[in-house]
Amino acid sequence: MSAPLSPRDFERPFPVVRRDDGPTLVGDAGLTLAVRLESRDTLLELLRSVHSTLEPGRVGDLLIAHVGDWLQLRTWSLFATNSSGQRSLVSERGLSTGDEPLATAVASWVIEHGEKLILADVSQDPRFGSTDGRAAVGFPLRSRGRLVGVLIGLDAASTSRPHELGRVWDALLPLLETAATALENALLFKRAEALSVTDDLTGLYNSRYLRQVLARETKRSARAARPLSLLFIDLDGFKTINDSYGHLAGSRALVEAGAVIRWCGRETDVAARFGGDEFALVLPDTGASGALAVAHRVRERVAAHGFLAAEGHEIHLTCSVGVATLPDAARSPEELVQASDAAMYEVKARGKNDIAVAGPVPLR
Repeated sequence: MSAPLSPRDFERPFPVVRRDDGPTLVGDAGLTLAVRLESRDTLLELLRSVHSTLEPGRVGDLLIAHVGDWLQLRTWSLFATNSSGQRSLVSERGLSTGDEPLATAVASWVIEHGEKLILADVSQDPRFGSTDGRAAVGFPLRSRGRLVGVLIGLDAASTSRPHELGRVWDALLPLLETAATALENALLFKRAEALSVTDDLTGLYNSRYLRQVLARETKRSARAARPLSLLFIDLDGFKTINDSYGHLAGSRALVEAGAVIRWCGRETDVAARFGGDEFALVLPDTGASGALAVAHRVRERVAAHGFLAAEGHEIHLTCSVGVATLPDAARSPEELVQASDAAMYEVKARGKNDIAVAGPVPLR
């Protein structure tokens, strides 16, 4: 079994090892790289690079580009992690479907133990149960003492001597800490951004984000000469849940309603809670007939859903749906909201539990 190596394993000089896929940078090359990594210019170069963006994926791409240039491994992947140990892939280079199981296994080990991992031959290490005989490394990314991510490198094959990674670990550490801080800042920004546009109760987007999406999609619709539709959905008789079972039960019912409505759309559609028991569904590249089909799906699934079943109840609600399409029924995002809202109130006025489609916008 090949044990993880430390910088001490590289204190004595040894010759460059050549394999079928090219030279492995060890020995004098490793010493040269260590000197390069310890230079102020290298640190400043990485510092400027990774702190130039607040996109986690872009931070990951820049880090992988730098480290991949310094340490020649075939594939790299960067995983973000949270306080619960959950991981998510942020960026990768050269990662194939066949590489993913090993990369995630190495990432899980580093996350669990919080330590670096340098292996000459993964197949010789029973912790991973892999027959894949190749070198692997895992570097923890710590910011302000917290583990925020792991950087994983896999090579094409095993080697009698690992790459210069062990030799340069001490020099690489401050660079990884710099990148970790940039990654944490980007992740925090993304989370704050998500919270600012997300409805606290249902997890759907809020009305603020709905307006942003409609403004963006309206411009895109005009440029591409493609339709844009909006469904405005109101739950019929929702007040009876609050009155009969309390506001906590009403809140749970709204969460369930939001999930039902979201599942009626495509991945490219945007579901939002407009306020109270009113919801909206933005349907890009969807004309009136397509929007009407989605409206029927929403109405049928809401009516079929047993609300509060987990609490021992089986409450059935209906909904009133207004449909408006741009450019047929509106010329602007504001007019689209007004038209779908008016169509929904038309349904309310005639008895609820139905669908109304906004008529053509009047000529000016």
